[in-house]
Amino acid sequence: MLMRIGGKDTGGIDETWIEVKNPATGELIDRVPAGTKEDVAYAVDVAEAASGAWAKKTMRERGMILYQAARLVRDQYKELARLLTLEQGKPLKESTDEVRGFANILEFYAGISACQNGEVIRLGPSGDCIVIREPLGVCGAIIPWNMPVLIMGWKTGPALLAGNTLVLKPASSTPLANLRLGKILEEGGLPPGVLNIVTGSGDSVGMALVKNPVIRKLSFTGNRETGNRIREMAGGSLKDITLELGGSDPMIVMPDADIDKAVEGALRGRFYNAGQTCTAVKRLYVHEKIASVYIKKLQVRVETLTVGNGLGSRIDIGPMNSAEQRERISRKIEETRDNKLGTILTGGHSLKGTVYEKGHFYRPTLVTDIMPGSGLVTDEIFGPVLPVMTVPDLDTAIREANNSRFGLGASVWTKDLSTTRRVFNEVKAGIIWVNRHLTVPPEVPFGGINDSGMGRENGQHAPESYSRTKTLYMGW
Repeated sequence: MLMRIGGKDTGGIDETWIEVKNPATGELIDRVPAGTKEDVAYAVDVAEAASGAWAKKTMRERGMILYQAARLVRDQYKELARLLTLEQGKPLKESTDEVRGFANILEFYAGISACQNGEVIRLGPSGDCIVIREPLGVCGAIIPWNMPVLIMGWKTGPALLAGNTLVLKPASSTPLANLRLGKILEEGGLPPGVLNIVTGSGDSVGMALVKNPVIRKLSFTGNRETGNRIREMAGGSLKDITLELGGSDPMIVMPDADIDKAVEGALRGRFYNAGQTCTAVKRLYVHEKIASVYIKKLQVRVETLTVGNGLGSRIDIGPMNSAEQRERISRKIEETRDNKLGTILTGGHSLKGTVYEKGHFYRPTLVTDIMPGSGLVTDEIFGPVLPVMTVPDLDTAIREANNSRFGLGASVWTKDLSTTRRVFNEVKAGIIWVNRHLTVPPEVPFGGINDSGMGRENGQHAPESYSRTKTLYMGW
């Protein structure tokens, strides 16, 4: 498998390679070129050369190409899902949902392609204005390893529909499904050079995208530290940027909630994708009136979760994507245990000493009796660990929910409309769920505030963020 530039598979200029390994077994799956800044420059040149013809197509024509690609993705979803599980680790069912989600995104943007119109502003006797939107030109995208297929759709769908060409950098550990999807888009009718995928590290390929002055917009999903570097570096070239930098989503469970549904909501909201999701439930606040019953039910369900190779049957949680990710989680739990910062209710260990010893597995973990200032609450914990706190009232729950530098998502579980209204108005987050968590369909704008980033992805207005207005003033 190679990088894709100009509609062709090609190797890197210096022909050095990155190995892609199965996180469940440690086995080598494939290798891809370790791209360089020269590879990025070449890809940008190719994208710029293709931009004129692509921009001249009508939005409806571009939408039909996305639709044809979506049909091909649906035809090949089993192969794509297996490839995603091999490189990322998540259970096959989750990979299948993600691949189908990619197709759904392309279909959504194809569906709105006929509705993206300009406007006429009537100015009376002095004249009229016609306002159109035109593409920015060459755009860049940097996507993460946790949801590589879905987030590729979030970035490519609106960028391509708006008439831009794109240079995309996949994560080094999960480039294979992205490369295959790039080929499928071309098989669906995308002209050569419109989408170019350059594999490589963030320090080489990623930073070259940020610094390249031809790229007029960059969309990045990743960690806060890298996002801040990108914001500082991109300012000099005045390029537009969208940053999605993670979160520490709170989930609030009130006494009137359906307890069983709230238990299942926390289970999926935290442990989906082994907890490696930006919008996962990362802090759980339960009202003291139901805390004892709720936590017992949650513990029972967590202990039923099956951990194993994502290609196996009846697997609930696959491996973490890397040894580094698992070690970060292990250190946090050991710190909590050694310093008595909380009580490990269940889990709290890897699967070393088992048949899964070679993989990056970690048991789903519940922690209660959290002490103030615990890193399990103040930091973004990107793994299968859920801290559970008891609160006496809604005021405390809202205050604790807002006690974070992040602001991506939050949820409240209640049947009371006034409670819902208070949480929606007072909790600082880009999206609030009621009686659910984690779901982000393509119709819904997505993004955070504060340290969770800037800008929005998804929704019918997403193509506008990849375009600019141009006005024709007609005097009479």
